[in-house]
Formats: sequence, C-alpha cells, structure tokens
Amino acid sequence: MTPDHGPRATLTTGERDAELNARLTAELTAFNSAATGAQDRGTLSVKVTDDDGDLVGGLTGWTWGGLCGIELLWVREDSRKDGWGAKILMAAEEEARRRGCDRVIVSSFTFQAPGFYQRHGYVETGRSPGIPGGHEDVHLFKSLT
Repeated sequence: MTPDHGPRATLTTGERDAELNARLTAELTAFNSAATGAQDRGTLSVKVTDDDGDLVGGLTGWTWGGLCGIELLWVREDSRKDGWGAKILMAAEEEARRRGCDRVIVSSFTFQAPGFYQRHGYVETGRSPGIPGGHEDVHLFKSLT
C-alpha cells in the first residue's frame, strides 16, 4: 500500500537490522534530548569471566538523564549460587551513581527474577500481562539516593 502523498516507500520485515537499530537509536536519542534537555545517554555493561576466560555472567543497560535502565542480567547456571548476580547488580548501580544517576529501572518476567530485584531494594511499579505460559512482565524501580 502506497500513501497518496510523498515518495514511494518500501516496507520490509525480518531479523534485527544492526544498521537500522543504530539509526533509530540516534534519531530517538536526538528527539528525546530535544524534548527533555538531557544529553548524557550512554551504554553500560558489567562482565564476569572465569580463569579460562569463559563468561560467568553479565549485565547490559544504559544511563540517561539521571536514570539507569537495566536491559539484560544473566549468570551462568553453575555460578548462580555464588552471589554473582548481586555483585554484578551492585557494580552496575555503583557505575550508575558514578555517572550521576539517582534511580534505576528494570523489568523481569515472573518466571525469571523479580524477587531477586526486590531483595535488592527494587519496588514493583506495574505489570504487563500476556507473557507466554500465563506469565507477566514485572516492572521495578529503585532509588539510588
């Protein structure tokens, strides 16, 4: 379907497109910065490796306007009882503070780790239903002050 105005356009779907993702990130960052005045968007990661260089666990996220967002946090199954999740989370929170953040957001499916985050001071702010298996996406917040 072509709109009645403007140039012809092609709509495509498929797997994640790295170039598209980079462009959308740049465009939305510019839009968000113009709307809020916050210019300090950055990415964040914490990585733990064992003596062999294999990944034990890690975290990825972002910081922007005094807010830290955790995207992914994972610990290898054989290392989950060793406290690495807490150490990784605390390292990310400390890095967020260093960057001037005073709050953190994260979401976790009900079958993942919302209780883990709650044990570390995060409070539930809402849920999104519709996750496969009858689960929900739990949204959590923590003040770093």
